[in-house]
Amino acid sequence: MNVISSSISAYNVLFEISAVEVGQHLYWQIGGLQIHAQVLITSWIVIGILLVSVIIAVRNPQTIPTDGQNFFEYILEFIRDLSKTQIGDEYGPWVPFIGTMFLFIFVSNWSGALFPWKIIELPHGELAAPTNDINTTVALALLTSVAYFYAGLSKRGLSYFEKYINPTPILLPINILEDFTKPLSLSFRLFGNILADELVVVVLVSLVPLIIPIPVMLLGLFTSGIQALIFATLAAAYIGESMEGHH
Repeated sequence: MNVISSSISAYNVLFEISAVEVGQHLYWQIGGLQIHAQVLITSWIVIGILLVSVIIAVRNPQTIPTDGQNFFEYILEFIRDLSKTQIGDEYGPWVPFIGTMFLFIFVSNWSGALFPWKIIELPHGELAAPTNDINTTVALALLTSVAYFYAGLSKRGLSYFEKYINPTPILLPINILEDFTKPLSLSFRLFGNILADELVVVVLVSLVPLIIPIPVMLLGLFTSGIQALIFATLAAAYIGESMEGHH
């Protein structure tokens, strides 16, 4: 009986950790703004992880790279290749932006998949990956949209707006709508995939033994990285498209 009771207790704890609270948030009042506190907390943690990693990477660079330096240089080369492929020869100034987007989303997704945020109790809501909140994904998408317009205007000036009436002015409404749907598509693609992955794990944990959800959770780590890559690739592609001046 003790073994059965212990197993039930352990399963209940696992179920509570894997549960998802929908529509509940811990709010902070800053000035006249009401913000989601748990998103800020986890975002600061992710930013802290990235800052510490950067400090470690640049603290003592060697002519002959060590294992840690090799790892960071590999990440930099990967981001540079991604930016060059999508943007073209003028990719240089956009490497920091694309890299920031990729690393923030990647670390956010993995922190949500690896760290049991739910064991930290809050008065309302629960801690989760920053990208698990629609506000975060919308903000990232809007930043990409601002970068998209800035790249086009800085490269081509006011002639950038000629693309809206090419090849015919009849397409003006469609071309404008396309630019507004780009950030919307980025936001919902990222948010929807992250949320769907969490819901699949929750359902499997509630229906089947632990041994079944574990491979799905490992698959979630892979798809989380893919989502970061997709977002960064599309952001770079949009920026390159605006600089080239054609769809």
